[in-house]
Amino acid sequence: MNEQQIRWDDLQIVSAIADTGTLSGAGRQLGISHATVFRRLTSLENQLGVVLFERSRTGYTPSAAGEDLFAVARRVQEDITGVERRLAGKDLKLSGTIRVTTTDTLFAGLLATLFEKFRGDFPDIKLEVVISNQVHSLSKREADVAIRPTGNPPETLVGRKVGVIRQSVYGQRHHWQNRRAPLDTFTGHQWIGPDTHMGNRALETWMARNGLNECCSYRVDSMLGMQTATRSGDAVAVLPDYLGESDSLLCRLTDPIAELDIPLWILTHPDLKRVKRIREFTQVIGEGLRQALD
Repeated sequence: MNEQQIRWDDLQIVSAIADTGTLSGAGRQLGISHATVFRRLTSLENQLGVVLFERSRTGYTPSAAGEDLFAVARRVQEDITGVERRLAGKDLKLSGTIRVTTTDTLFAGLLATLFEKFRGDFPDIKLEVVISNQVHSLSKREADVAIRPTGNPPETLVGRKVGVIRQSVYGQRHHWQNRRAPLDTFTGHQWIGPDTHMGNRALETWMARNGLNECCSYRVDSMLGMQTATRSGDAVAVLPDYLGESDSLLCRLTDPIAELDIPLWILTHPDLKRVKRIREFTQVIGEGLRQALD
């Protein structure tokens, strides 16, 4: 017997016939016709010069040589399955580390609660959270998953949009007493705006276009900072609804500003999309975010 004559396809044929006991059953298992199974079995037996299966009315029974080859096929299949699980993260037990990058606002307003529930449901998975408004490279494995608001997710990453972040004008509840009014009502009032280091170009542009820069003498370089500043006085600010609506010290003063709607994405590197813990994390957290934003 020349070992170099045996291919993995041949072992699959032997394994399928031994498993099912029939050519038709082997064909169904492999997704090919029973005639193809018969032709390939005959070819293999001719190549090896041995009978691999005894034929009878009840089906195909492995011969001594067939049993030997079947045992090899099972070992090879187990090795292949094991390597696939290790490389593609298909371990039966969900474990390992997931490094997530997101913004301080998303973490405080939405993700901290969702992450805590995830940790309770999957105690063998370790979470490492990178809180930063700077985009970390998933290609360089600075993080495994990114949860970020963006209108243009990088083409090098894969993922899904989990919802839309809507934003409105908020003010201190004690001062404004839940007053609702059109946006132009607040044009002459004091505003809190984003500092340029915050990098919120969309909000900066919107405020400039609506003539609000002249009313803004108070700027903060984080959205959480803007929230805290709004709580502390009578100035107003644009905040994400998921942040403002959950703050008992604030009240929403306008309808959501459609121009400032921004999609929220959960993204990972293509090499990691089949890793089981990553897949489970993105599905669970993605669904949690979708419900929260709805």
